[in-house]
Amino acid sequence: MAAMNIDLFSQTNEDFEKARSRGRLQSLLSSLAWRNSDLLSLYAVTELLKPKNETYLGMKTIPISQIIGSEGRYQDFSGAFYPKKELLRSRWRSIDRATKEFVILPPISVYKLGKWYFVRDGNHRVSVAKTQGVEFIDAEVVELDSQIPLEPGMTMKMLRKRVIDYEREMFIVQYKPDLIPMDEIIFTSPGSYPEMVNHILVHKYYLNEGKKEEISFGIASRSWYDRVYFPIVEEVRRSKLLLSFPGNTEADLYMWIVRHWDNLKHMSGSQEVSIESATYDYKARFGKGMLERWLNRLRFMLSKE
Repeated sequence: MAAMNIDLFSQTNEDFEKARSRGRLQSLLSSLAWRNSDLLSLYAVTELLKPKNETYLGMKTIPISQIIGSEGRYQDFSGAFYPKKELLRSRWRSIDRATKEFVILPPISVYKLGKWYFVRDGNHRVSVAKTQGVEFIDAEVVELDSQIPLEPGMTMKMLRKRVIDYEREMFIVQYKPDLIPMDEIIFTSPGSYPEMVNHILVHKYYLNEGKKEEISFGIASRSWYDRVYFPIVEEVRRSKLLLSFPGNTEADLYMWIVRHWDNLKHMSGSQEVSIESATYDYKARFGKGMLERWLNRLRFMLSKE
C-alpha cells in the first residue's frame, strides 16, 4: 500500500509538471503568433453581452474543447485549461489522484453561451481531464442568451469590436437612419450606439413640443446631426482634439464631450457653459502629450486584451 501511495504521488506530480509545461508552451507559441492564450472571464464577457435570460438545462455531457472561459479562475489556467500557477498543485494533484483511483467525482457546473461554456465550479477537474486526453465531461448547465457569437482564442478586444458592430447593425436595422451620414459616425466603445439613440430621442422630444403632428425619428435624427452632433464635431476638428486621443474617432469624442459638458453644467449650476469651453476643458483634463500619444498608440496596436 505504501509503495502504491508513493507511486501515485510521483505520477500525479509528474502529471502536474506535464500540464504546466504544456501551458507554458501554449503561452509561448500564442505570443509568437500574436494570439491570445488566456481563458475568457465570464464576468467581463457578460458585462459586454448583457444576457437578459438564463435557462437551466440540467445535466449534460459536454465537449471539453468547447469550454473557453471561467467565472472566477480565468487567470489560473491557460486557454487550453492547463494550470499556470504553483499554488494549484495540491488541489490539481488530488483530483488527478482521485481519477486514477476511479473515484466518481461530482459533475462540474457551467454557463453556456451559444455553443461555448464557462466553468462556474470544477476548473481543476476540467484541467485534469484535459491533461488526461478526456474529450467529454458531465456538467450541470445553465444557458445564457446571446445573439453575439463567441469563439476560442477570442480576446476581450475582439469581443468588444464584435459587440460594437452588432450594436451598429441593430441601430441601422431598427431605425433606418437614411438622413444622417452613418459612414461618419463610428464608435469604438460598446454602448455608444444605444446612447446615441437616447440623444436623438431627447432631441426629438423637444422638437415635438407644441407640434400637432409628431416628428419622425428620421427627421429628428437629421436635426440632431445638424444642430447637436456636427457642431461638436466641428469644434473637435478646430481644436485638433483627435491628436490627443489616438485610436479614437470623432464620434467617440462627441460622446465624451457631451457627457463632460453635462457634468460641467451640473457642477457649475449653470446652463451657460459653452461647447467650446467644455471641449477645451476636456482636452486639458484628459488629452495626451506627444510621447504619451505615441506610447498609447503602440500599446493599442500590440494589445491582445
